[in-house]
Amino acid sequence: MVDMYRNPFRKSKIHFGDYIMPIILFLCAFVSVLTTIGIVYTLFSESITFFKQVPINDFITGMKWAPLIEPISFGVIPLLLGTFLVTMIASVIAIPIGLASAIYLSEYASERVRNLIKPILEVLAGVPTIVYGYFALSFITPILQFIMPNTALFNAFSAGIAVGIMIIPMVSSLSEDAMRAVPKSLRHGAYALGATRLEVALQIVLPAAISGVVSSFVLAFSRAIGETMIVTVAAGATPQLTANPLNSIQTMTAYIVQVSLGDTPHGSLAYGSIFAVGLTLFVITFLLNILASAIAKRFREAY
Repeated sequence: MVDMYRNPFRKSKIHFGDYIMPIILFLCAFVSVLTTIGIVYTLFSESITFFKQVPINDFITGMKWAPLIEPISFGVIPLLLGTFLVTMIASVIAIPIGLASAIYLSEYASERVRNLIKPILEVLAGVPTIVYGYFALSFITPILQFIMPNTALFNAFSAGIAVGIMIIPMVSSLSEDAMRAVPKSLRHGAYALGATRLEVALQIVLPAAISGVVSSFVLAFSRAIGETMIVTVAAGATPQLTANPLNSIQTMTAYIVQVSLGDTPHGSLAYGSIFAVGLTLFVITFLLNILASAIAKRFREAY
């Protein structure tokens, strides 16, 4: 009686789905691979054309960046210094605050408080970066000028603070997820031995989740390096060799925005410098991602 009501097409449909779905899923995955290949090809092909006219050694070691003003110079060191200055300021702000937030949400906050605070904290990640840029220019910079009158209108300090605020959710969310993944049995064992909650958080949970925590630091650092609109609005457009965060600087991404506005002729040397700077930025972020992956594998704990 059961065979009379069995769908004769069911078996063929299952076989058809088993055959076609892997192909569809493969094509979806291949889109990202193809996109990456296209980006890398574009950067390298245009950069090779640029480096045929500008020696790569002069580009990497040069101390002056003036691609639009005679005499032209393509030393990328000032852009690198400006980029890392903003990134370090952002990291000094985001890593302690983000890690402290993660420890609180993981070890101290009740479920009700966690469900309330975490979405509010992650709202920061949804704020457009251009808003952060004008927030830095119109709110943070006046405060800095009041405290330190020699602060320039466009400066690395306010841009770094805004970038740091922007990447706090990345640090806190990823670190908190790593800490929450630590088995509760480790916590209970430490409490049974008389450890305080702070000792458990810092000496048991944090070391056990160190791979995820450090990975969040590196990824946030990489995100800060690649930030564009905040530094374009708040940091200025003055590529100079300075370690003073109160001065105007220019980052690699800000330069790309400046030259990409349409005033630079296609195929010119200045146009090619966009891709050379973009390739430099790509290599830096790529190496940081490899570093994050290596750290995660090196310190990963399996429970």
